[in-house]
Amino acid sequence: MKKRHSIYVDGASHRAPIPAACRIGSLLVTGVINGNDPATGEFPDSLDEQCRLLFAQVRAIVEAAGGATADIIKMTVWLKDRNDKTALNREWLAMFPDPEDRPARHTPPGADLEGPRLIQADFMAVLGDGAQT
Repeated sequence: MKKRHSIYVDGASHRAPIPAACRIGSLLVTGVINGNDPATGEFPDSLDEQCRLLFAQVRAIVEAAGGATADIIKMTVWLKDRNDKTALNREWLAMFPDPEDRPARHTPPGADLEGPRLIQADFMAVLGDGAQT
């Protein structure tokens, strides 16, 4: 039985030979997730749209690993403009509406985000019973 399982998601995986996430047992850890359009790879101009796309990719990755957004325990989100959290918080509250049932989140400065990237994130999740999918 394989211990480590790579998770690939159309539009969320890297161009390099790196999966979107990796699962060992019940632990799921992602690489960086961008707010780009998974169909075209392009980055929308607005932070609102990049946030929407990023959270859609978060959902796609955790579901591809056999989990749900309720399994996410920690997200790190980098914003190019850390003072502009309106779009981020809108998507955050849509995905995690219950204040008693939200993952931890850290939002360090993302000043080194290059080009059209306005947001990046990664997350950790603990999935179900730990059985590999």
